[in-house]
Amino acid sequence: MSLPATILPPLARALTAKGYETLTPVQSAIIEDETAGRDLLVSAQTGSGKTVAFGMAIAPTLLGEDDSFGAAGAPLALVIAPTRELALQVQRELDWLYAEAGARTASAVGGMDARTERRALERGAHIIVGTPGRLRDHITRGALDMSGLRAVVLDEADEMLDLGFREDLEFILDAAPEDRRTLLFSATVPRPIAQLAKTFQRDALRISATSGEEQHADIDYKLMLVPAAERENAIINTLLFFDSANTIVFASTREGVKHLSARLHNRGFDVVTLSGELTQSERTNALQSMRDGRARICVATDVAARGIDLPNLDLVIHADLPTNADTLLHRSGRTGRAGRKGTCVIIAPMHRRNVAQRILKTAKLDVSMMAPPSAAQIEAQYRESILTAEALSRPVAEDESEFVAQLLARHSAEAIAAAYLRQQLASRPAPEDVTENAMPDKPGDKDPRTRERFEGGTWFKVTVGRKHKAEPRWVLPMLCKAGNVTKTAIGSIRIFDTESHFEVAADKADSFARSVEKNGSGERGVQILAIDAPGERPTSPRAAGPRPSNKRPPGPPARYDPAAPRSERSDRKQRYGSTALGADDFEAPPAEEVRAPRPDKPRGPKPTTKDKGKPKWAGKAAEGEPRPKKAKPAKKDHKPKRKPQV
Repeated sequence: MSLPATILPPLARALTAKGYETLTPVQSAIIEDETAGRDLLVSAQTGSGKTVAFGMAIAPTLLGEDDSFGAAGAPLALVIAPTRELALQVQRELDWLYAEAGARTASAVGGMDARTERRALERGAHIIVGTPGRLRDHITRGALDMSGLRAVVLDEADEMLDLGFREDLEFILDAAPEDRRTLLFSATVPRPIAQLAKTFQRDALRISATSGEEQHADIDYKLMLVPAAERENAIINTLLFFDSANTIVFASTREGVKHLSARLHNRGFDVVTLSGELTQSERTNALQSMRDGRARICVATDVAARGIDLPNLDLVIHADLPTNADTLLHRSGRTGRAGRKGTCVIIAPMHRRNVAQRILKTAKLDVSMMAPPSAAQIEAQYRESILTAEALSRPVAEDESEFVAQLLARHSAEAIAAAYLRQQLASRPAPEDVTENAMPDKPGDKDPRTRERFEGGTWFKVTVGRKHKAEPRWVLPMLCKAGNVTKTAIGSIRIFDTESHFEVAADKADSFARSVEKNGSGERGVQILAIDAPGERPTSPRAAGPRPSNKRPPGPPARYDPAAPRSERSDRKQRYGSTALGADDFEAPPAEEVRAPRPDKPRGPKPTTKDKGKPKWAGKAAEGEPRPKKAKPAKKDHKPKRKPQV
């Protein structure tokens, strides 16, 4: 199929040389006759070929009737991208697209040497690609001449607004000539994007390249539920099972990237990392290693979720669940780009199954379940690839025939084949052991929680109880995680003093026991054990042992004497417990010790204290004489606590 005639000849030749036979929906829509010379507001899914699309769209505006550019001077086009990697990638795409037209491009991105960029701008360029902050800096310093601009392209505009570049974008667009063309590309068109388009575009034509149902047709989504302790093992086995030429593994944090890349490197994988803490040169080298084949796996944070386009990237693994549906779509969009097929594997711990389902439902994706590849599957795949290796089907060359004859003369064919097999297996990473058949058939299925399901169930005990402040609300998640089951597999939970008993459904008891035996409880000092003897199976909380009582032990109670020495009272506390005793726990004093109430006595003079000296008034005043008053101490002079400040 030939390319449309509306594409300028130099660009058509470049596309043909690149192997383009058909155009993507966004590329076809943007070169229609009605789009010529107009401002465009385009919504297209990531990986749909937007860079080539707006390159073809602005070509008539930049070249006019000519087939090639003249001498480079002030830039004719400005492309703004949200990240360094995306800006440099756009520059590479435009380089080959405009190679036949003789265009000169230059970049202006953060993290690179600004002096080198200024010298490139002084020499002149037809197209400038940059990030908002660095472009604004060059405009402010007078290094970037905006007077000759004919077109401005905003790529991933929604991402730029999310990253807080609105003020920089408004500054750049205000500095551009008013008669320019403005092309705005965004995955979605929320209200901030619509307001930006209304302010800086003139009668923009709205283009929606793909529908929500078609945007992920080239990506096969798979959900893999695994025990939390086996997440890294599942990642390793997934990499070995698919054996993709290039793979991106997404982690949520920089520390997660470091840990996972170290684990994969130790297992023999060729790994590079990509995160925000790396310098621009380190990030560029990492991507270049993926492009030239020195590395096959890139472990990255969400800094690589937008715009990164790697050749032969057939597999994307979500090692950590994304925070929302948009992040999931942008991560997954690194594969299945421009008509290529790709696979996306979402690895979710069992206890976060509902979170994964909610994100997938919001993203409106058709997802199939996938069990973690087992070691046996991968080893069988290894042997099949060895048997069908291309090297075995090649004829023996003349310069090899003599040495082959020597090998056969010295060793048997079986010995040579065995040596070859051992060499091939040793060169491949060994698979990990994972729990098999640990997930339901469909992502939305839930086991019914009925009493009949627990008939014939098995009772277990966990070594935490009331003394450890155990409660079902935190015991249940621990049991589910340790046994690799959902909460519907756990029946009654009965909490006692030092341990708790719980019931596991009959069809899950064996797998629960195996998982606990392999992984433990997951908590330090806590054990989960099966209650083997039938007599140990509790029918009620009291059947597992007597409950503590606040009543005192049998025997004659000791009378509580407040005047008793503290040591005796402490001894009583040790004997009868620290719980306060009620009134019924004390015996009444003997009858002979009960005293009659004392009659009221007339008030008399206060007794004289001999130890402290004679008081000022120790007797009763004579009749008619005034009662002497107690002398008050003289007032002391008050001194200020600190000197007043002058």
